[in-house]
Amino acid sequence: MSLLLGALTLGFIFSLVALGVFISFRIFAFPDITADGSSTLGAALAAMLLLHNVNPVLATSAAFAGGFLAGTLTGTLATKFKINGLLAGILVMTGLYSINLHIMGRSNISVLGSSTLSTYAERLGIALARVHNLNVMGWDITALEASLLVASFLFIVLAGCVMYVFFQTNLGTAMRATGDNNEMVRALGVNDENMIILGLGLSNGLIALAGAFIAQYQGFSDVQMGIGMVVWGLASVIIGEALVGTRQLGLSITGAVMGSVLFRLLVAIALRLGLNPNDLKLVTALFVFLALIAPGLLKKLNILKLQSSHA
Repeated sequence: MSLLLGALTLGFIFSLVALGVFISFRIFAFPDITADGSSTLGAALAAMLLLHNVNPVLATSAAFAGGFLAGTLTGTLATKFKINGLLAGILVMTGLYSINLHIMGRSNISVLGSSTLSTYAERLGIALARVHNLNVMGWDITALEASLLVASFLFIVLAGCVMYVFFQTNLGTAMRATGDNNEMVRALGVNDENMIILGLGLSNGLIALAGAFIAQYQGFSDVQMGIGMVVWGLASVIIGEALVGTRQLGLSITGAVMGSVLFRLLVAIALRLGLNPNDLKLVTALFVFLALIAPGLLKKLNILKLQSSHA
């Protein structure tokens, strides 16, 4: 039961990565791999501030701000300096590796013993439930596990609603239009370059926020923890699109969250069945590859079936 609850909690936290990747890849069609560095940046900033007894809410907010700045830097390199988008992301991600090391002072730091959002959630859960352990359908669940699951679920619901409302505003609509047709947006007098910079800032801010939550959930920050975040987020988005079957904004946001949770559950099941943790990134990459080519294969199969039926 603990494995299931942990997988669900991480799935909700990683949903922020999926939403960030959704903005960069789906709304702007921008191949941004800054995420691998910005997620670690968020974790490093939050962890160091927590070690210096900064309020967890402020530390987490600082992580979002750090990720936002990293994303705007990538957008600036790509738009103002006319650097290829993929290369701009590589440059920022590479630079963030050293920055993250400077922030932490070493390759990894622990926040165990510090006051974090996880401890806040546990205290609130115990205060509301008035017990330290719960019995659900015969399974013993600690207040910490239940509190973190509920808190992560409520936060991602709030984040998804805020994101949906934002993209219905004039600014959000302009950002979506920039991704659809930047020439039309320029003709309407909107600076498409600023829209891309802002969008990448929001994308990496969400991803850094996920890194901050992961550091507080797991109790440590590591300079290598961001490797594969882009693949993870893209896998979640692809799975979500397959689940909802449409790219309508509200359903796409919901699908990204569902895809993240489902993907994390699949990973947990694979590990439970004996998958070597060293093979996890390879399996993830193969899964994304299959998810990318599956729609095309299904389309060809449907065409072949139609041709055979009319033959």
